[in-house]
Amino acid sequence: MSAAPFATVGDLEARWRGLSQAEQSRAAVLIDDASALIRDTVPGWEGVSEETLRAICCAVVRRAMGVGVDMPAGISSVCETGGPFSQQVSFANPTGDLYLTRAEKARMGVSVATAASIDLLGQP
Repeated sequence: MSAAPFATVGDLEARWRGLSQAEQSRAAVLIDDASALIRDTVPGWEGVSEETLRAICCAVVRRAMGVGVDMPAGISSVCETGGPFSQQVSFANPTGDLYLTRAEKARMGVSVATAASIDLLGQP
């Protein structure tokens, strides 16, 4: 039995845009994958608020779905030239990978610096 995802397709649409039926199916799978990514890589995710988990899950999926579906695999940039004009576009996530940004990890308490002390002399 799999755990419940942190977001729904409706949550994603509310934060981004309306999705076609095919996009909704893909989004549902990616939401499950993003939820598993958070559970697998964020220690203490249980202590993070539902609202934060929902927002971050949607952000992860939005990045993955922002990649052009019709682009051949492995393309990281495109250059178009027409006469004296040219345009180059480089993709931030050309393969549509699911990942957490440093800011998202910090928001969930990962890699947040803490201070502690240890008494090595054992004196009261």
